[in-house]
Amino acid sequence: MSQTAYDQYPDWNLLAAWVATVESESVSEAARRLELSQAAVSMRLKLLESKMGVELLDRGTRPARPTAAGMRLYEGANDLLRRAPEVFEGVRNISRAKMLVIRIGCVDSFAANVGPLLFQGISSTSQQVRLWSGITPTLEAQFENRELDIVVSTSMGTPHPAVQRVNLFSEQYVVALPAQYKSDDFGSLTKLGKSLPLIRYSARSSIGKQIDAYLERTGESLERTCEFDTTDPLLSLVSAGIGFAITTPMCLWQSRQFSSMLRTVPLTSFRNAQGPYPALSRSFYLVYREGELGRMPKEIESLIRVAMKRKLTIEMVRTFGLPEEVICTMVNE
Repeated sequence: MSQTAYDQYPDWNLLAAWVATVESESVSEAARRLELSQAAVSMRLKLLESKMGVELLDRGTRPARPTAAGMRLYEGANDLLRRAPEVFEGVRNISRAKMLVIRIGCVDSFAANVGPLLFQGISSTSQQVRLWSGITPTLEAQFENRELDIVVSTSMGTPHPAVQRVNLFSEQYVVALPAQYKSDDFGSLTKLGKSLPLIRYSARSSIGKQIDAYLERTGESLERTCEFDTTDPLLSLVSAGIGFAITTPMCLWQSRQFSSMLRTVPLTSFRNAQGPYPALSRSFYLVYREGELGRMPKEIESLIRVAMKRKLTIEMVRTFGLPEEVICTMVNE
């Protein structure tokens, strides 16, 4: 845009004087609010009217009232002035993002599988990247306390106007059986549990809570035996033929050293008296604060989607023989 074009528009001080006058309903009160003389405010209003080429105040009334054009300008100017601090801070944050330590927290299975690819992709865009892993409740608390800048979580969380929560992709739960389990006659999980006990994720974990709620909804009655917070010990028992587990493709890939000793089938392959089991899935969300870290969150989102679609999903399909839609369904792509 040329300088001549810019000259057509009033500057911030003129707009601020107009907004103050409308909200104060008097020039004298606007002058007090802006810490200016009444003459200075009156001069700014006349200059603003000259710039706009319209009358903004109906001076035939006492006190003077905004004209229709004046009210339209007030609405637009008020919006501009309200958004100005956010715009300026966003610009400053883009510069700061190049110098800051970026602290990213991820759920364990995501950190183990996508973490290395993510780290390689973003390490060149800032001075330092620190990657944490943990369970969802802990990560969410750390984010809320500003101990983390960005989180990859499996929780929908509580809506907050200053926090963006982008749904990246979802995966369906599957059943992990010992490799020697050859039968394709899948009945109910309760029936399976009579010959192979369920090795559970603990109820302290988000994944454990989700599975327990699902079993309750489907009316399954499975004895509580072994419980683990993490996937490695859980699948080590399954691979040894001690039981079966309900888990996810990301968890399986995290513990893929057991893959040759496991058989994995979709949860929907099982059925009870009501019919086939409904699918159960979990979603991964990218969580960050609006207006902070410049374009870094969007770049991370793009890296995650590329890593999942072009590399990890392909490798998991090949290793586990599961349908692609069970392993990964991209969201809002």
